[in-house]
Amino acid sequence: MIQKPPEMTKKSKSLYTAWVSGLFFPLHEALKKHTSVSLLKQMEKSQWWDQQRLQEFQLKKLRELLVHAQMHVPYYRQLFAQTGFKAEDIQSLSDLERLPLLNKPIIRANTDALKSDQAQHLARYNTGGSSGEPLVFFIGKRRKSHDIAAKWRATRWWGVDIGDPEIVIWGSPIELGTQDRLRNLRDKIQRTKLLPAFEMSEQKLDGFLAEIRAMRPKMLFGYPSALSHIARHAKAKAIRMDDLGLQVAFVTSERLYDDQRQQISEVFNCPVANGYGGRDAGFIAHECPHGGMHITAEDIIVEIIDTQGRVLPPGELGEIVVTHLATHDFPFIRYQTGDMGILHDKPCRCGRGLPLIRELQGRSTDFVVAQDGTVMHGLALIYILRDLPQIEAFKIVQESLDETQVFLVSKTSLESSLLDNVEKAFKARLGETVTINIQQASEIPAEKSGKFRYVVSKVSSR
Repeated sequence: MIQKPPEMTKKSKSLYTAWVSGLFFPLHEALKKHTSVSLLKQMEKSQWWDQQRLQEFQLKKLRELLVHAQMHVPYYRQLFAQTGFKAEDIQSLSDLERLPLLNKPIIRANTDALKSDQAQHLARYNTGGSSGEPLVFFIGKRRKSHDIAAKWRATRWWGVDIGDPEIVIWGSPIELGTQDRLRNLRDKIQRTKLLPAFEMSEQKLDGFLAEIRAMRPKMLFGYPSALSHIARHAKAKAIRMDDLGLQVAFVTSERLYDDQRQQISEVFNCPVANGYGGRDAGFIAHECPHGGMHITAEDIIVEIIDTQGRVLPPGELGEIVVTHLATHDFPFIRYQTGDMGILHDKPCRCGRGLPLIRELQGRSTDFVVAQDGTVMHGLALIYILRDLPQIEAFKIVQESLDETQVFLVSKTSLESSLLDNVEKAFKARLGETVTINIQQASEIPAEKSGKFRYVVSKVSSR
């Protein structure tokens, strides 16, 4: 049994880590006009509040968000007027149920109207694309600060901090495409190294293992499928990775399966900490060393709804709906994540008052295999389609090494030049002689299980 590490204390930090987390990173955040440092201090106190105090805090912040939306966000100003909803009259968290749900189609149709007329310095973001429904939205500095503080707090639960050596195995072009000099310098100072998760060839995996052994990081961060794939390769090659002093492997963006947790934990000799959230919904929940999946209740209200939109009690499975309380600039109020989950009705053994998600049944993406045997994360194909505004939804089915089906949903007929570019991009990743069958469809059907899978590979990556 692997012993879970103690939570971060001042004595357990190296002098360098203490300098980065206590001086460099706070200065970095101040220069970016983020309030994450003060928020972290507040969150490290409020995590120990009881349920009643947390709910009172949530209600206060919810009322502030709704009043702001009513006054300054055109979409909600009109919606509240049409429904007769008055933000100032809200008396309990359950009053939130009186508001309609928010989803990706609504955001796409009302992107400008969802911006606050007081918003400044908005940053444009895209969803990761695993849902098959690319989404453009905007984030202000307040929301960014809250998400940073929430992640920072959860990181410290595991005895590591900003400044401890870290390897990030990721695939987003946002991260991979912005490695300029300043970012490279920041990452070097913070001892963070980014490895691209798209390509998983044997040569690349050997390189990843060599990088990890050379750096001897305190923590790993990445997709569960990517980390488990690397762990499986290490075991197959009999390369020891259990003697590096790793304290934790953080995973997110996909559903974490039990066999993946066990594989990562055994190979790297460290606990696995599951995280749940996204660019759109925010930093929703994170696992503590006692196994509780804690909701970031200071920022996030989580509801579970059935197919008719009715709110379900703890213990029942339904769709996860999120209200992010720090999204005044571009509100996410009752946002449908598309993920399935169950809330817990019992507290965690760690003593925190933060509510728990008992079970997550989120979406996951497969690996795909190129004609030459190169194994890639499914997101390598998703990102080809993600930012094309003409495409509303898609599904990719790798039938064999020689054939891949691409189903596209759009309101209008797609131009041949766009389809040619999509085909070329797929061939560049899968192989020039692979047949790419692109079909326009009116909708993307669900699997027999009722779940949606947006990358399906019938080719074994093992």
